[in-house]
Amino acid sequence: MAKRSLLRQPARVRVAVTGAGGFVGTKLVARLEAAGHQVHASDRELDVGDLTAVRAALLRERPEAVVHLAALSSVTASVGDPSLTWRVNYLGARAVLETARELAPGAVRPVRVLLVGSGQVYGSAAPGALPFDEAAPLRPRSPYDWTKAAADLLGGVHAAAGADVMRVRPFNHTGPGQSDAFVASSFARQLAEIELGRRPAVLSVGNLDSVRDFLDVDDVLDAYLALLDPRVPAGIYNVASGRGLAMRELLELLLAASGVRPAITADPSRLRRTDASVGDASRLREATGWRPRRDLGDTLKRLLDDWRRRLRDDA
Repeated sequence: MAKRSLLRQPARVRVAVTGAGGFVGTKLVARLEAAGHQVHASDRELDVGDLTAVRAALLRERPEAVVHLAALSSVTASVGDPSLTWRVNYLGARAVLETARELAPGAVRPVRVLLVGSGQVYGSAAPGALPFDEAAPLRPRSPYDWTKAAADLLGGVHAAAGADVMRVRPFNHTGPGQSDAFVASSFARQLAEIELGRRPAVLSVGNLDSVRDFLDVDDVLDAYLALLDPRVPAGIYNVASGRGLAMRELLELLLAASGVRPAITADPSRLRRTDASVGDASRLREATGWRPRRDLGDTLKRLLDDWRRRLRDDA
C-alpha cells in the first residue's frame, strides 16, 4: 500500500542546492524556502568540478541535505564539448558525494544527497516497449548520457558504503522559464515568434514519431521535496509519468494553444531515428505517494505564454 507522505513536509533542515540558478534550481529554491527550509544556493560562482572549492563551500555551510542539480544538461552542447561535460557532470557529482561523506561524522544522521541524474541513462527503446523501471540496464548514447550514467554509478558506490544517496532519474520535464535547447520550449518559442511576426510561418522540427515521457516541472519538484524526507528509504527513483507522448502529439497540444497554423518542416540537424523513452515511477509512488498532478496541456499553454512575454520584453 502506497504511503501518503507527499504532502507532509520533513523537518525543516539546511539544504544546499547546486545549480540553483537554472530552470529547475530557481523553482526548487523558492519551494524549499516556502516550506521553511534554510537554503544555501550556489550556481556558476561555484566550480562544481573543483573538489577543493566544493569541499570548502559545503564544509562552511554544513548542510543536512544536498540537492545536486548543477550540470551541463544539453545533449547537443555535450557533443560539442565532451570534456567540459565530464568535468561538470561527473567530477561535480564526485565532489559533492565525497564532501557529503566528510559532513556525516558527528551528525544526527548522514547528509542526504539527491543526486539528480536523468532518465536518458537508460537509452531508448522501440515505440510501444514497456516503460523503463530502475532495474533496466543503463545504455547511454551521448556524452551527456554517459556523464550522468557515470555519476549515477558513482552514487551507487557511495550508497553501498553507507552514504544516504538518492539516485534520482527524472524524465523530460518542462514549464515556463525553460531554455529553447529543449524540444517543448523550442516549439513554443518558434510559435511565439511566428505569432509576433518575427519569423516566417514555418516551424522546424525533428522526428515527430519519437515518443517521450513529459512532466510539468512542478510535479518533478514535488518528487524532489518528497525524497528529501528522511523517512523515505535511500535508493534509485525514476520520476516519470509512465505515459508516452509522440512529439507530434506534443506539437499538437502547443498548436491548439496558439493562434497560428504554420507549415511544418523537418530540420536535418534535429532528425534522429524513431525511438521511445518512457519511465516507470512505481517505486517513487509506493515510497512517497507521489503522482503527477498537473495537466500537460495547461503546462504547455503556460510555456507558450511565457515565451510570448519573454519575446515582448526583449523587443
